[in-house]
Amino acid sequence: MKKIFTGLALMALSVGVFGQSSADAVFRKKFIKKVMEDASAWQLQHPKHDAKDWTNGAFYAGLVAAWKTTKSKSIFNALMTMGDTGSWRPYKRWYHADDITVCQTYIDLYERKKDKAMIQPTIDTINKLLANPFPTKGRLEVIKWWWCDALFMAPPVLVKLAQVTGNKAYLDSNDVYFKQAYDLLYNNEEHLFARDLNYVIKPDGSGRKEANGQKVFWSRGNGWVMGGIVRILNALPKDHATRSFYENLLKEIAARVSSLQQTDGLWRASLLDPASYPGGEVSGSGFFCYAITWGINNNLLDKKQYQPVVEKAWRALANCVNQEGRVGWVQPIGASPGKNFSADSWEVYGTGAFLLAASEIYKLKR
Repeated sequence: MKKIFTGLALMALSVGVFGQSSADAVFRKKFIKKVMEDASAWQLQHPKHDAKDWTNGAFYAGLVAAWKTTKSKSIFNALMTMGDTGSWRPYKRWYHADDITVCQTYIDLYERKKDKAMIQPTIDTINKLLANPFPTKGRLEVIKWWWCDALFMAPPVLVKLAQVTGNKAYLDSNDVYFKQAYDLLYNNEEHLFARDLNYVIKPDGSGRKEANGQKVFWSRGNGWVMGGIVRILNALPKDHATRSFYENLLKEIAARVSSLQQTDGLWRASLLDPASYPGGEVSGSGFFCYAITWGINNNLLDKKQYQPVVEKAWRALANCVNQEGRVGWVQPIGASPGKNFSADSWEVYGTGAFLLAASEIYKLKR
């Protein structure tokens, strides 16, 4: 895989400016802050999609992490401007997980500003979601969160909202909706999530499979799930009755995902058929790095076992950012593994995943 370095990384790796070996330079806090600032700035200068779209919701999650890590006023101001410009409202569909993703950021900013107007539209929308059934068409949409990506988009909103409002109904509803998706899409043998019912193998063995005969498990889809679980656990009360379910699920997926990491440190778009998908994919890999590193930092995952995984992943991720701060090697929007990306392929959620990973690597004690 072609490697593209940030200016700071190139300097660090070539002349050892931080006084570390080249392999360790990307773990210095100075480097991590700089690459987060560069990636944030580049992405903010290259907007894409509606500001409230799920793609940007994932980017803003990373941007919040970058703000909290770097203490950058410019990043914070960009987030506040986004919220003010959009009147702190979700996107178009009250019932769709994608359209409330941006509300995670509204709640994060509310915790700093304590202005109820920043979360009232979110409260109104979530109350409507809880009071009404999903308007299914009777095909895939058999439950509210019928695709695995939704487990990053919506659950953190409900759990964060419970945290700031004290309304436990949001926690109870999240448990119900999440477990429905788990029962529908989680493969208990592979410890991975199918993207949706199109990728669940039928009892007679029929269904979509990869060229090597393996089941189709999308890297980014499972990255969405792991990232969502982490964001749930960050806000979920320590004594919540179902906390152990989320913790054990993260442990199961982390063990399986770690076994599928490729020699270059990244994961392929299709987890069980890497040979058919040459080239590491950064959005899925970024979410994996984020979630597993969080598990180490929070004493949920064994450091001795998992630190080599995340260190290898971070070295690779850092090498996928160019001198301008653009995060490359990101699969375009889709619902399944793809091969249509390269060093020049970028998307806002790829930057978000990278920033989330960086924020946890920054905290990692080596």
